[in-house]
Amino acid sequence: MDPGMSIHPPGLDNEQTSVDAASMSWTEDDIPDLKGHVAVVTGANGGLGLETTRALAAKGATVVMGARNQEKAKQAEQRILDEHPGATLDNRPLDLASLASVKAFSDGVLVDYDAIDLLVNNAGVMATAEMQTADGFELQFGTNHLGHFALTARLMPALLRAPMGRVVTVTSTARYRGRPVDPENPHLKDAYDPWGAYGQSKIANIQFAVELNRRLVAANATVSSLAADPGFTDTNLQKESVRLSGGERGSRFFAAVTPIIGMAPARGALPQLRAATDTQAGGGELYTPRWISSGPPIRRRIGSRFLDPQSAETLWEVSERETGVEFDVARMVDEG
Repeated sequence: MDPGMSIHPPGLDNEQTSVDAASMSWTEDDIPDLKGHVAVVTGANGGLGLETTRALAAKGATVVMGARNQEKAKQAEQRILDEHPGATLDNRPLDLASLASVKAFSDGVLVDYDAIDLLVNNAGVMATAEMQTADGFELQFGTNHLGHFALTARLMPALLRAPMGRVVTVTSTARYRGRPVDPENPHLKDAYDPWGAYGQSKIANIQFAVELNRRLVAANATVSSLAADPGFTDTNLQKESVRLSGGERGSRFFAAVTPIIGMAPARGALPQLRAATDTQAGGGELYTPRWISSGPPIRRRIGSRFLDPQSAETLWEVSERETGVEFDVARMVDEG
């Protein structure tokens, strides 16, 4: 689940009834030729982000790699180039826990790229001890959602200039363990729990993906927004969770079991790669592993609890208020 706290969290049964079983054989080989396309991937220095970057670059896309740890990002870049010498990669610093970094990254990308075909909001932190971002936000909500909200808003003009732009935001089954954001206490002051905060950020991810698509459709935009869930995947996220949580018990458990039962990152990245590149994928859809924690990537119905329009509107208002970034999709489409 990345991990998401349980192998089969409550509430998934309703989503299971509408899987896209007819296309269970989707693999990287089904990614179309992406020559001439520009993709931006956050957290591109490792795990799911690295595998997503590698797969997109292998198909000919120019991939802008956004990563906080530039030493690891450069190693990741070289690793991809060793495998695909002709890959076109553009490695740039991006710290989603800093709105100043998000702005600097976005400004630079907009200068160098007139149009962006794909944005993959992949980066994240999990079940950390209570900490704050550079802007005073609760770290998980601030990094996993608010940073990506601001990034997507700033890059939207370039996405609108692409023939068929696409935004993919990565969620987790941990969305079933959290609550929608409380506008009076979005940063969980005096009410912090590591996994509850992670769940809140993952609910925000899927609500953002759905609400963004709703607004894009209402504005007759050519850009679409989708969500993806990587299932139970063995990445560095679990080890970082142990480090950032101070050795919290749940984090230690998942760090121990994920290498044994988790999917390899290349498999875990398939849901977001399918959401990003499948020509049959549509806005507002969710892609997950077939058997929740593992399996081939399939389209899955989004549970009704994540489709409440009032809750999504509240999240949007809180996000604009906290980041100071106005994300008026209709106006952007008109101006574009």
